[in-house]
Amino acid sequence: MSAIARDPNIKHLIKARGQIAKGDLKNAALTLNQANARWPQDPRVFMLGGLMAEKAGHLQGAFESLRKAVALAPDWGPGLLELALLLARQNQFQEAVEIAERLALLEPGNLQVLAGVVDIAHRSGHTAMAVRHLRRGLALVPGDVELRRLLARDLSEQGQHDEALALWSALVAENPADSGFLRGHVQACIAAGKPAQAQESCTALLAQAPEDPVCQYYAQLAGGQTPDRQPAELVRPLFDELAESYDQHMVRSLKYQLPRQVADKIITRHPDKKINVLDLGCGTGLLGVCLGRLDGFLIGVDLSMKMLEQAARHQLYDRFHTVNLHDALRATPPGLYQVIAALDVFIYAGELSLAIADAHRILTADGLLILSCETASETGPDLVLLPAGRYAHKRSHVQALCQAAGFDAVEIEDSVLRYENHQPVAGFVVTAHKPA
Repeated sequence: MSAIARDPNIKHLIKARGQIAKGDLKNAALTLNQANARWPQDPRVFMLGGLMAEKAGHLQGAFESLRKAVALAPDWGPGLLELALLLARQNQFQEAVEIAERLALLEPGNLQVLAGVVDIAHRSGHTAMAVRHLRRGLALVPGDVELRRLLARDLSEQGQHDEALALWSALVAENPADSGFLRGHVQACIAAGKPAQAQESCTALLAQAPEDPVCQYYAQLAGGQTPDRQPAELVRPLFDELAESYDQHMVRSLKYQLPRQVADKIITRHPDKKINVLDLGCGTGLLGVCLGRLDGFLIGVDLSMKMLEQAARHQLYDRFHTVNLHDALRATPPGLYQVIAALDVFIYAGELSLAIADAHRILTADGLLILSCETASETGPDLVLLPAGRYAHKRSHVQALCQAAGFDAVEIEDSVLRYENHQPVAGFVVTAHKPA
């Protein structure tokens, strides 16, 4: 649907869109009312009304308006796109994807639609869908830099490393000073298990930012070293970006069940819930949700403020600390917690010895430390950085660290931590008991 010279609403619609963009919602509503009086069945009015309602925090009204726009013009691309994007932003991925795929068929040459479809694919965790539409985009606009960047990233995530590396190499060759492309190339080399091939890009990154902890970390990897931990500057942005969709992605897509399993273990041991619990790397508070309200206090620690904002919505945690777990443990007085949990944390935090010793110190007598690790081969190093960018730990080494710290009973259970690309991720859960 295009605006024409005699369009009775175009001036009002342009004005309303500008007012919505500026957050002037009161006047935007008045403008849309004027437009609706001129043409009561104009789907564009309802589409903008939906955007305005969402910005005002009125989600039910946003959905009603956008669905009305689609009902009035079932094959109108902008209305369908805005509805699909709203669904994706609210984690209603199945319907969002269905509408996006339909829209792509309706308007295969529309680049704005393409961008929206790719965004929906990414939000919903459908990387294969994103790749398919990115390839289609490059057929429409051969050589487009942003489409190639997104495709290279997604191919690397899917394990199609040769094509991903070829794309990143070409982007770096064309833009040798672009730090984003240099980082993308380094990350792709690491994901492909070929960190040595990233040395030239790492050198260029360090020349631009010699004090950058992430660049230093990459340089260590390219030089064949295994850093003790990932820098906060690398981990924090990753989880800030994932925060809004994390629960849906982890529980539904990756079948992440550790919080439920560990909560059941804790409640079985403490059915009255008269305990203090420290949740290291608490993320969006999945463990807290599974534990429920305690007759004690529940403290969450995480690097990502956006993850903590999601956790706070459950109103189950007594306090949060935005700090890395090593600093949190080091600053905590002794004998404070009956339980310390660290689920899916040491895959980023890496080295365990100091954390385990500090956990023993701050646990009460008869307390428990429960942590999970991905499994490293018993014939290899104690700590391994996997191509996926996560640490794996040798089971026997973790047990030895717990015993050396003073835990008198160390139970280790094999576990499927989550699924990735429909394949189970092998790991283990450690329950270490401090003597009474």
